[in-house]
This record gives sequence, structure tokens and C-alpha cells, in this order.
Amino acid sequence: MIDFDFINPTRIIFGKGKENEVGNIIAEYGFKRVLVVYGGNSTKKSGLYDRVIARLDEKGIFHCELGGITPNPELKFVIEGRKIARENKIDMILAVGGGSVIDTSKAVAASYYYSGDPFDFNLKKVTPDRTIRVGVILTISSAGSESSDSCVITNPETKRKQGFNHWRNRPLFAIENPELTYSVSKYQTAIGTADIMMHSMERYFNFSEENQLCDDLALAVVKNAMISGKNSVQNPTNYEARGQMMLASSLAHDGLTSIGKVSQFVVHPLEHAVSGYRPDVPHGAGIAICYLGWAKYVYKQDLPKFARLSRYLFNIDVEDDEKAAIIGIEAMRDFYLSIGLPTRLSEFGITESDLPILADLATGNGTRVIGRCPQSLDKKDVEAIYRLCL
Repeated sequence: MIDFDFINPTRIIFGKGKENEVGNIIAEYGFKRVLVVYGGNSTKKSGLYDRVIARLDEKGIFHCELGGITPNPELKFVIEGRKIARENKIDMILAVGGGSVIDTSKAVAASYYYSGDPFDFNLKKVTPDRTIRVGVILTISSAGSESSDSCVITNPETKRKQGFNHWRNRPLFAIENPELTYSVSKYQTAIGTADIMMHSMERYFNFSEENQLCDDLALAVVKNAMISGKNSVQNPTNYEARGQMMLASSLAHDGLTSIGKVSQFVVHPLEHAVSGYRPDVPHGAGIAICYLGWAKYVYKQDLPKFARLSRYLFNIDVEDDEKAAIIGIEAMRDFYLSIGLPTRLSEFGITESDLPILADLATGNGTRVIGRCPQSLDKKDVEAIYRLCL
């Protein structure tokens, strides 16, 4: 186990109707001017927007807004949000939504005091030395951004989708009422399930010492996400299933499932190239597809890890590690199909001719490798993986 310094300051406020406490919560922290960030019309149609605004008004909290945030959030929203925030001298951002809304809010917060291009943070040219705080009302269980230090933004001009991690990105609080996810479609719920699973699976597949606790935690979170996610797809108003899925979302990406390990993602960068190039590909769907291609390409490099995952998640009773690993990869494909997810890039119209472009985007035109466990992937490897994804 390596040395580590772990802290997650995000306060999780969980339960029915907890969003109605948002005015009191913000007032307790002493914030007086808030930028409310949200996505599409569903926030207003559900009545959530009106409830939030009413709670802010009750406490005399000034508010302005940035709406219309799209999936795979674009840089333009960050630039617009920063402008609105500065003009109104806001001292806090309230993200009402899922990962795209939260990441946009984080990017606005990080760039509020920065005079340059907000995407500089994602390109790792600079790090935030001062930010404004972000609070969350979570409406989609998926990205885990409500408790993570990650912030992913897309620059459509360069087709580059890139994340950056910093402890200042972690939200101050996250209000989690499972009832707010009842209206999430079955497809979006399935997408969210795949994303939650992969946040812990990415950490699990990095190198482990013997009997490393976080590996047990990672697999437990993955299995819980599979069960609660499938139950949520089948019964969208199952409070317990939605609640377990929401909690799994937060725990999968807050760093707990890689504590004491060096962790570097590999499937996420592969997917970021896909949805950066083709924004119509939902992140969670792309994650499912890229995992299958990656697993098929690298599983022989760490048979014990793949076999252990297969036995734990799918109860595969096979002694031979290679056979167990292969069966587990196929079982994962079957699970994805059982909740309505695509399993091939060709289902989105991506063809062989697109693969070199994707490989260039993923590797910076061949200037960097992806991942570290069970092997690093160069441009040739990445293109081969995408081919397995077709």
C-alpha cells in the first residue's frame, strides 16, 4: 500500500424531500449570491426548478442562472457561465442536475478567478489556486461528479474531451433524493449504471498489493451498481434501488475504491475520444463498448484480476483463470445487453475509417500512451482496441 492523503469534504445530504432544504443549507454556509446551473427542460417541467428558486427566495439569496447544459458539456457553457458569474458577483454555484451540469459548474468555479481560457485546466497547463464553492442537487445517478475531484469538458473545435482532477473541484455538499431520479428514462438509467460500474472497475484494475481493501470495496460497489441499476431499469420508482444506485454513484468516484493505490484510468480516455469526436454517443454507452474492446485486448496481461472480477460479479465457478476471464467478459456483454445498452461502436455509425481519427484523439496524435495497468497503450494498441469495439 502506498502513502496517501485522502479527504472527501463533500457533505452528502440524503433522503426524501431534502432538496427543499437547499435555502437553509446555503444560508448556513453564509453564501448570498448564487448561480443556478441546470440542464434541459425536465428540471422545470418536474417542478424542481420552481421549488429551488422558492427556497432561495425565502432566504433572500440572490440568484442568476445558466440553463440548457447538454450532455458532454461544451466549453462554451463554461465561458458563458463565467461571464454571468462575474457580472453578478456570485459567491457560490448550485448545480441542479447530473454530471454534465456539475462538471460545467466546477469548470466555472475553477476559472472564475482565472483570466485565461478555462480549458487550460483540462489541458493541464494550469491548476486552480482559488475557486468558488459548488453545491449540488443530484438528479441523475451516473457520473459521480457530485463527490469527485474530476471535471470533464469538451472543446468541440478540437473535438477534444478532457478531464482534470484537483481537490478544489470537490463540491461542498450534494443533496441526494432518489425520488428525483424516478423520471430518468430506462436508457439513461442503463447508461448511468455502466458509468458507475466503470468508475470502480478502472480503479480495481490498477496494480494491487495482496489483500488490498480497496479492491474488495471496488468490486462490492460494482456489484451493488449492477443489481440496483438493473432493478431501477425494470422498476423506475423503486426507492430502494434508486437510492442504492445514487449512493453507488457517489462512492464509486470519490477515490475510496482506489485508496492506497496508484490509480490511472484507461477506459475513460478511450471513451472520451469517442464522444469528443461523436457527441451523440452517450458517455455511459461509450464506456460499456470501450470496456469490452479493452478487456478483450489486455485480459491475458492480468488473468488473476480479470478472473477474480468474473467470479465475484458473475459467480463463475471455473478454476482456470483464463477461462474464467473470457467467460466474464462475455457475461459483462450479456449484462449490458440485458439493461438495454449498445455493445458495438458500429451501432452509432462509426466505421473502420473513423478508427485512426479516434486513435489520434485518444493519444494526442501518438504523443502519449494511455493507462498503466495491465499495460500502457500506444496509438497502435488503441486503434486495435477500437477495432475490437466495432
